[in-house]
Formats: sequence, structure tokens, C-alpha cells
Amino acid sequence: MATHAQLAAHLMRGAAEFFRNVGKQNAQLKAEMDQNARTFELVAEQVEADPNGEVDVEQFEAPS
Repeated sequence: MATHAQLAAHLMRGAAEFFRNVGKQNAQLKAEMDQNARTFELVAEQVEADPNGEVDVEQFEAPS
């Protein structure tokens, strides 16, 4: 049986594959989709390596 973290990582890698496929089909979106894919892969790695780790989300929020 998989843990929640393992399932989350698996789903994130599936999303990364989806983004890459969209980028392959649309050259105008390729760079953005590749960036999205890499982000999902990095988060999947973090979830697996440290499921209870913390992230300072304020550093990712756009300024108002």
C-alpha cells in the first residue's frame, strides 16, 4: 500500500508528463509547460525525500 506522500509524488509526476505533452503539441507554450513540468518534478522529489518538510510560501507569492 502506498503512503499519501508516495501517491502525491506519483500524481505530480503524471502532471509533469501531461505538461510536457502539451508543450510538445504547442510550440508557443513549450517553455512554460517545461517549466511547469520541472516544478512538479521538483515538488515530487521533495515530498518523497521529506514528506513533512516545510516551505516558506510567502517567497512564491506575487507582490500586491
